[in-house]
Amino acid sequence: MTTALRALNFLLPWEFSPTAFLTIGAAAALFTVGARRTPTRTPGGRRVAFYAGLALIYCALQTKWDFYAGHMFFVHRLQHFALHDVGPFLLALSAPGAALACGVPMQLRPRLRGLRAALRVPARFILDPWTATALFIGSLCLWVWPPVHFYAMISNWLYTLMNWSVVLGDLPFWWLMLDPRPYPQARVGQGMRILILTIVMVPMILVGAVIGLSRHDLYPVYQICGRFLPIPPVMDQQIGGLIIWIPGSVLAVLAALIALSRAMHQSAAREQARA
Repeated sequence: MTTALRALNFLLPWEFSPTAFLTIGAAAALFTVGARRTPTRTPGGRRVAFYAGLALIYCALQTKWDFYAGHMFFVHRLQHFALHDVGPFLLALSAPGAALACGVPMQLRPRLRGLRAALRVPARFILDPWTATALFIGSLCLWVWPPVHFYAMISNWLYTLMNWSVVLGDLPFWWLMLDPRPYPQARVGQGMRILILTIVMVPMILVGAVIGLSRHDLYPVYQICGRFLPIPPVMDQQIGGLIIWIPGSVLAVLAALIALSRAMHQSAAREQARA
């Protein structure tokens, strides 16, 4: 009973955010309704990926995980691995566009079409492959830069901006990399995706290596906030550097393997169509 209460207490928000709660709840509701309305049934695997991605982002933002991330650098890096990589990766892998669109109530669809028309130019810019790649790399490098990280951890508004920016700024990248459609319906061909994913691994490895191999404390803000585990500051940031270095790179390799597999299937389908 005590273990269950502790688990429940961990899942309660540290600082409740109506914005996060309503945004994630609305996305879940739209997808649930829309997945039933799509002309072809949304596969179970895609549903699992979407709900898992939403749940991971919710836990990173709205549970005690957020509290512990403010008191250990490596826990903070795990939080941002969820927000920067795994959560958006799962959402993009689920290809939820059709289901979300079908979930919009009929009376709101004219307004949605007008909003899409108004946002066409900025969306084209954000969904440009190189813009999305720059946002992905920039959101990683900016928030681990020690002076910026220090102020982000002691400023409520900057901390909130940091967490939301890594989710919203990285969704376009993973959306482009995991788009199941063949080129030119998709903006990026499978070969170009593999090239871009190889490029983004370089800053991940470099940033992770710089932090993980450093011999002095780069993030004294956690000494000020108070670490909840009795490990030295340098060891804390070494573990955090390894989290940036290894799991982030592995996820990029996984996305490249998905692109390679899709390229082979699409090539085989074209050959079969010619035959």
